[in-house]
Amino acid sequence: MTGWFRDGHCRTDPSDHGRHTVCCVITDLFLRYSLSQGNDLSTPRPAYGFAGLKAGDHWCVCAARWLEAHDDGVAPPVRLEATEASSLELIPLELLQSFAHSPSPQA
Repeated sequence: MTGWFRDGHCRTDPSDHGRHTVCCVITDLFLRYSLSQGNDLSTPRPAYGFAGLKAGDHWCVCAARWLEAHDDGVAPPVRLEATEASSLELIPLELLQSFAHSPSPQA
């Protein structure tokens, strides 16, 4: 379950120093990048109830990490409607909008 509160929502409070507020559609490229930065998001950690992420999963990413990934050319798409507004304290709205995920139309 994603989110600081592990409730599926990208919301935060003052104890969340990482500010897990940007809802992303995870890509293989971002998973490799995150691993290279010391944060392995793809390996399951059963002791913590974490199944590991794969491309296409939705995950609440730290705002600063998303911006860092953007600066390094590997930022994943963003689900704007699920991203907390406090992300705008670090990331300009126009930038987030330019990475907005467009879900596939349902058949």
